[in-house]
Amino acid sequence: MQSKTSDIFSREIAACRELAAGLPRRVTIMEVCGTHTVAICRSGLRNLLPKEIRLVSGPGCPVCVSTQGYIDACIELAGRSGATLATYGDMLRVPGTKKSLAESRAEGGRVLVVYSALEAVAYAAAHPGEQIVFVAVGFETTAPATALALRDARARGLSNFSALFSHKRIIPAMKALIAAPDLSIDAFLCPGHVSVIIGPEKYAEIAATGRPCVVAGFEGADVARAVRMILEGIASGRAQVENEYTRAVKPGGNPAALKLFDEVFDIVDEDWRGIGTIPESGFAPASDFKCFDAREVHGVKIISAPEPAACRCGEVVRGAIDPEHCALFAKACTPAHPVGPCMVSREGSCSAHYKYARQVAS
Repeated sequence: MQSKTSDIFSREIAACRELAAGLPRRVTIMEVCGTHTVAICRSGLRNLLPKEIRLVSGPGCPVCVSTQGYIDACIELAGRSGATLATYGDMLRVPGTKKSLAESRAEGGRVLVVYSALEAVAYAAAHPGEQIVFVAVGFETTAPATALALRDARARGLSNFSALFSHKRIIPAMKALIAAPDLSIDAFLCPGHVSVIIGPEKYAEIAATGRPCVVAGFEGADVARAVRMILEGIASGRAQVENEYTRAVKPGGNPAALKLFDEVFDIVDEDWRGIGTIPESGFAPASDFKCFDAREVHGVKIISAPEPAACRCGEVVRGAIDPEHCALFAKACTPAHPVGPCMVSREGSCSAHYKYARQVAS
């Protein structure tokens, strides 16, 4: 099977090279999925494609696009008496303005690592004397789990569970990147996991701007095939939505998850690290679920805070620079001693480049 996959990968690379030879100019393709970033770096795809094709990473890591102010609010909550912060593990080492959640826990802060939002609800039910605040981050991929958690908490009648929301929607972010005057994006590799939920049709408004969109799977061969499909579209003057990841992504997405969004969430403006406030790019609890909104229940304020000095994670997540262009990369900032979130998360661009692409270049 590995040999067959390698053969497919090689054939797709060859096809990309042939198509690139006929391009009138260099083409920039952005992936907006952290798992794609890892797959591209791990497979060495950037090095194998000709110079006429530039792959650039966008805001595909939910940890990385969470603002400094949001991280600080999580840390502040963890330090409150009687409160326990429930979070996925990839948030632990993200540096806040003064410290990380891991450091807060070492100082006595209450931080509970969970593997699902429903686990946080179950913990709240078993510990009625504690106020459990769930760190609700992620794109449309993880948002259904948060919606189920809120619905479960309501069914249980819990008054000691809430969620601090920073869920984000990918389509408005893509539109914001297209509109950015300092970016020039010709096409998008669209995320597989998100597309399982929202369906490939949602990218039609992006393709309508003249930028081909291809939903891709997560093997190197998947991504290489998706790049070839994009190049074929550009060569023929065709900008449309195509689905390479047909084994998982179906037309219409996941109707049950989409219905859950309508029931539990309102669509709101949301702040993104490096990009700013994007209209209608976030989820927040709808009126029937406001009793689980930590901002209202606990009076949490998300205060704007600057990124760490000299850290360029904000530019990395919007595709303005590659990680290697940050002066801290692989020097002051490493996975062992991260300065910014892009070096913390496994799906962060800096982490992926450090682990895979940096080795290829050496």
